[in-house]
Amino acid sequence: MQEWFTAARFGMFIHWGASSQRGWELSWPLVGGVGVLPQAQAVSVDEYHSTAGTFNPVKFNPRQWARLAKRAGMEYAVLTSKHHDGFAMFHSRHTGYTIEHTPFRRDIVGEYVEAFRAEGIRVGLYFSLIDWHDPDYPAFAESDKPYRWGQWRRGTPAQWNRFRSSMFAQIRELLTNYGRIDLLWFDGGWERTPQEWQARELEKMIRELQPEIVINDRLPGCGDYDTPEQGVPARVPARAWETCMTMNNSWGYNPSDRHYKSVRSLINTLSEVAAKGGRLLLNVGPSGDGSLATEQAERLEAIAEWMAGSGESILETQPGLKPWQFYGPSTRRANRVYLHLLARPYDTISVRAVHLRKVRAASVLASGEQLRIHRRGVVSEMMFNQDPVGELIVDVPENAIAPLQTVIALDFEP
Repeated sequence: MQEWFTAARFGMFIHWGASSQRGWELSWPLVGGVGVLPQAQAVSVDEYHSTAGTFNPVKFNPRQWARLAKRAGMEYAVLTSKHHDGFAMFHSRHTGYTIEHTPFRRDIVGEYVEAFRAEGIRVGLYFSLIDWHDPDYPAFAESDKPYRWGQWRRGTPAQWNRFRSSMFAQIRELLTNYGRIDLLWFDGGWERTPQEWQARELEKMIRELQPEIVINDRLPGCGDYDTPEQGVPARVPARAWETCMTMNNSWGYNPSDRHYKSVRSLINTLSEVAAKGGRLLLNVGPSGDGSLATEQAERLEAIAEWMAGSGESILETQPGLKPWQFYGPSTRRANRVYLHLLARPYDTISVRAVHLRKVRAASVLASGEQLRIHRRGVVSEMMFNQDPVGELIVDVPENAIAPLQTVIALDFEP
């Protein structure tokens, strides 16, 4: 595992494609929708794929995206280079279904990589193993509806070999045409076996081309870290992990989906993920012209404002106290522990089982305001033990409570 990924806590997921110009979810509408995306539309296969002929995102400005991600404290990003629909957002010699053959023509992957790299943000690419457009996969047809799990149509062995060779070649292009790629985020592995994908051979090729790359767990049987989706796992995975999450219920641009999470909810989720040692890959779905939806941009700006004062409690931190020691997420950096208040306190907060005489101070992280502390312990411990362990009580006055989330910093002696 690369050191940068071990330390990372926050990233930007970007789901974008030709279908975004119609306000459709990526890929799933062409197969009739799917239950886990309650607002995924259903359209005909031909109508869905026809969007490639008119895709012209004239407002595409990846520098703006990158700068916003930077302000929000995001340390890496992942762009959909090819989703299940097979449409490639990069120039390729191995498929004609690409951005190169749209009115826009420019290489979106190339411009994204350059813009995010310029802001010091690590660059990742999403790539779906599925390809519902390639005739050799074979392509998904109207007669295949409804989408039936485990009953996917298969072509001939010769078709599969041609498809797999093309898939390998496209991934090779992504890893050789754009300089260093920090992360590959695979998806869509469920329709074939690891042996059919030749997953081990693919992983070997990837690591030969990009020895320092990080790979997620959705290349079947391979990968470096786990990817629970749309929620914070109750049990922390045994190895490195990241949860990917949408701001509403959709991955792609879907103006009919108004079920947006509040800024407070997103910040609280980020805090919980950091307190468990994970990473939050928060999704945006640009519109068909390349601009971010107002609701998404406003939430990122609000997160950026909060991170300006409290980002120290998230970035490059480790899990802090045990859950029973403090009733909320906590993180740690060296001799400082950060207490994330997910709700307004009743005058005070308590931290249990700490070395009381090693506590130097408590303060509001965003403002630096010093807070009064009280030490409470068993009498015999306090009288006769040079290093008593007990309860620390911190006064939190009303004027110290922030609008979104207050973070209290506890400083300890080394």
